[in-house]
Amino acid sequence: MADQPKELSMEIRLLLALVLMLAVLFGTQYYYAKIAPPPIPAKKAPQPAPAPAPAASKPEVKPPVEPAAVQPARPAAPVAAQAEETLVLDTGVYRITFSNRGAVVRSWLLKNYRDHSNKPLDVVNSAAAEKAGYPLALVFKNNPSVDLNAALYAAKRSDDGLGVEFEFSNTQTTARKSLHFTKNGYLSQILTEVTENARPVPHHIAWRAGFGDLTVPSPSVAQHAIYYDAAAGKLVSNEAKVAKEAPVSASGVYTFAGVEDTYFTAVFLPPGNGAIEVQTFSDKVATPFHQEEQPFAGAAVGGEGRNRFSFFLGPKDLDILKKVNPKLEQVVDWGWFGFIAQPLFLLVHWLHDGFVRNWGWSIVVATVLINFALLPLKLSSMKSMKKMQLLQPQIQVINDKYKNVGMRDPRKQQQNQEVMELYNKHGANPMGGCVPMLLQFPLLLAFYKVFTIAIELRGASWLWVGDLSQAETHMIKVLPIVFIATQFLMSKMSPPTGGDPTQQKMMQFMPLVFGFMFYGAASGLMLYWLTGNLVAIGQQWFFNKTATVADVAGPVKKKGFRK
Repeated sequence: MADQPKELSMEIRLLLALVLMLAVLFGTQYYYAKIAPPPIPAKKAPQPAPAPAPAASKPEVKPPVEPAAVQPARPAAPVAAQAEETLVLDTGVYRITFSNRGAVVRSWLLKNYRDHSNKPLDVVNSAAAEKAGYPLALVFKNNPSVDLNAALYAAKRSDDGLGVEFEFSNTQTTARKSLHFTKNGYLSQILTEVTENARPVPHHIAWRAGFGDLTVPSPSVAQHAIYYDAAAGKLVSNEAKVAKEAPVSASGVYTFAGVEDTYFTAVFLPPGNGAIEVQTFSDKVATPFHQEEQPFAGAAVGGEGRNRFSFFLGPKDLDILKKVNPKLEQVVDWGWFGFIAQPLFLLVHWLHDGFVRNWGWSIVVATVLINFALLPLKLSSMKSMKKMQLLQPQIQVINDKYKNVGMRDPRKQQQNQEVMELYNKHGANPMGGCVPMLLQFPLLLAFYKVFTIAIELRGASWLWVGDLSQAETHMIKVLPIVFIATQFLMSKMSPPTGGDPTQQKMMQFMPLVFGFMFYGAASGLMLYWLTGNLVAIGQQWFFNKTATVADVAGPVKKKGFRK
């Protein structure tokens, strides 16, 4: 499947739309008005796990179960398998296929999630194994005398069926790798140990060359190597280009480190406050779904001869993440307008869980609530726009008076002065009608971020829409078309605020411009915008039917204007 060409991100499109709208609104009016311008606490020891809850679509995360302590005694005789074999381990949320050649992961299925092509989600890039190795391969600064990523390990299951242990030894070099999982959780325990001639061999545990949903267009764009720097209190996210020339290393007291894509993450969590080392890799590889090679970010974590970690691999679901470690919530990137996006998501989430039980209708209800919460500002804006409409004949008289005056003519300043005096006399504010629009774009950017990172909305359906986080799959997309129609209707119902005919003609084309720019936007974003338009149309209709000249004759705040 050929890769699609890179397009402008939706954040950039929304910002361009805002700039375009502001340019049209104010560019032609420039000469008519001047507008004034904590220390890290020690981690507690794991508590005994409660009785397992029944499996559900969002399983409860259990406290980690420590694997059996490593016995200090080393095998006196060689330990290895005679042939390559695979071992499948099933839990309530995983189906993992291991290979004893290298003690690596060949396939890691998340049972509760499906990929972009609606098949069971496998987060392993099997097509990259030849170049970068399979997940959980070992990375050495100084390679031991035997290639442990190609050795045939002896494999053994744990008695409860939720763990597996691999061991290899040729009496000189010994390696051990063990993993233990919980029945219905996304947190496991991993231990690796390598010695040569009875001396520890420092190494890292790697996940390279792709992770997560590899069926999406250009999957490498969303891939990052990450670690949470506890001292700085921030998440560090590295793209593949950081390690384009060579792997990049960092060490410190990190709460977690690993890899991520848009909706899923795989991170190692050290048991204490000791320093760990993280290596970032750039692997230019293909995937089973993209023949053209792309640069994928990868990570290797560890640095000791014996590495013990908790290992989280699962969805970026806030409820799940905070149960594992509150700092893990940092992997959910809310973007520039996170202070708006996160409360919006929590509102939609609350409506879904408590009342509506459908994400699409939750978006509709949340949009209605937001628009009515902004109603006082909207009424003030409508009054201002109406007052500007009433002043148009007088503004036109001034414009006719200076009809043949050029922009560089000193009399142009006199024209501007007369227009401002007219505004001040009647308490009109040309910017008053723009307040709802200025509020709309931060909300649009925030909602866009919600629809692109909230895993709860990934695959969520509403009426004919199969996935609210994606554009409609039909050639003729209903939501964008209805959105364009409502934009036209709103422009017809709203009073013109400027006397420039060129501006008014340009504004008539804005719905088509917006429709073209956002025709491929997420259905959830279009549903939010469309619902907001419908509410605004109803409010404008009510205002137009009930407002009188006397209602708008009173003074409007003249903030930002002066003689």
